[in-house]
Amino acid sequence: MTTPLRKSIYVGIAGLSIAGTAAGCAPSTQAPATQAPATQEGGQASTGSPSPTGSSAIATTGASTYKDGTYSADGTYTSPNGQETVGVELTLAADKVSAVNITVHPSNPNTKKFQGEFASGIAAQIVGKDVDELKVSKVAGSSLTSGGFNDALEQIKSQAK
Repeated sequence: MTTPLRKSIYVGIAGLSIAGTAAGCAPSTQAPATQAPATQEGGQASTGSPSPTGSSAIATTGASTYKDGTYSADGTYTSPNGQETVGVELTLAADKVSAVNITVHPSNPNTKKFQGEFASGIAAQIVGKDVDELKVSKVAGSSLTSGGFNDALEQIKSQAK
């Protein structure tokens, strides 16, 4: 067997091995079939079809900690440009996030860019997850906006108790 052929075989085997390992380690999430990806329009990103803001009902399962409904809060965080705010609206059902809307409140072009990236990527990370397990650190390249999201999340959890 020639050296270039042998190298090609080893590279191919290594590639398949890495791909198999990555696939085996990947988290398996199952999104609802009706979920639409987040879109950004007019400073907002949305998923699903949330119920009107402020509506809530007691969850049907005995293990639920939070009331079902749609809740919103503004979270604050500090960026190099100063204090920033991001609006968060979560729809909860049986203690899980069923929809999220992000309202960007940029004070400058950089903030607008990072909040927009955050808004477009947050749904993929939190929809379908238990609200008590959420602690967002970095979404779509935006790490500071996550602080504002987590601040708003704590307010929403208090509202939904």
